[in-house]
Amino acid sequence: MPNALILSSHVAGSRVGGTVQTLALAQLGIEPILVPSVLFGRHPGWGPPGGAATPVEVFEGMLDGVEANGLLERTDLVLTGYLAGPGQVRAAARAIEAVRAAPRAEGERRPIVVVDPIMGDSDKGLYVAPETADAIAGELAPLADYLTPNAWEAGRLTGLQVKGWKSALRAARALGRPALVTSVEEGGELGVVYADGSEAWLAAHARLPDAPKGPGDLLAALFGAALLEGQPPSYALARAVGGVLETVAAAGAAGARELPVLSMGAKLRAVSPSVRIERAPA
Repeated sequence: MPNALILSSHVAGSRVGGTVQTLALAQLGIEPILVPSVLFGRHPGWGPPGGAATPVEVFEGMLDGVEANGLLERTDLVLTGYLAGPGQVRAAARAIEAVRAAPRAEGERRPIVVVDPIMGDSDKGLYVAPETADAIAGELAPLADYLTPNAWEAGRLTGLQVKGWKSALRAARALGRPALVTSVEEGGELGVVYADGSEAWLAAHARLPDAPKGPGDLLAALFGAALLEGQPPSYALARAVGGVLETVAAAGAAGARELPVLSMGAKLRAVSPSVRIERAPA
C-alpha cells in the first residue's frame, strides 16, 4: 500500500485540510501520515476555531519521529497544505528533500510532491503572515512536482491578474512547473486549469451554490492519488475535479455543512459527466 505524507491542518470538526485528505486517501487505498500544522476544533470560517498552531519545534519533532520509523523512505506522495509560519514552511521543505534523498530499492517509483501554496483567496486577500507567504513562494513552491494554487494565489505567485480561463492558463505556464490553477470563474462556470511544458487542459462545471469549505484540499489529494496510480495528468485532473464536484453535490443534496467524504466511496475516483474537459492550446 502506498504512503502519503501530509503536512497540513488537522481540524477535528470540519472536513478540510489534512483532515479531509486523510479520509479521502484512506478510501483510495493510500496510507496517510498526517503531521499537523494546526490543531483546530473547526474551520475558522465558522468562527473562532479553538486550538492553536502547532509550535514549530513540535512540528519538527513529529517529522523526526516519522523519519526515525523509516517512513520517509516509504513515502510515495507528499502533500503540503496550510502551514502556519515560515518555520513550518522550512521544516516542510526539509522533509520534502529528505523524502527525495531517502534510499529506495532499484526500480522503485520516485515520490510525487504536490504543493498547495495556501496563502489567501479573492474575498479575503492574504490570510497568512507576509513572511509565511514569502517562504512558501521562495522555499516551498520550487520543490513541487505539481502546484495547486487557487486563482488568487496564482496571481500573487506570478504577478499576473487571473480572471477567466485564458489568464489562468497564462499564470499556470508562468509558474514554471506543472500546475493546476483552481477556483477559476468564467461564464457562470467554475473550473480548474492545468498546464505543463507540453499540454494544457480545462475542467469546468456549473457553479454549485453554498459549497462547504475544503474542495481545494480534496482536489489536491485526489489529483495526487490518481498520479500515484500512473494516470496521465489530464485524466488525473478530470477524475479529481469529478470527485470534488460529486462530493460537493452530495453535500448540497443532504443539506450537509461539511464535505461528506466518507460516504462517497468509489465516486471519489469517478469522472463526473457534469464536468466538461477541454484541451487548451499548448
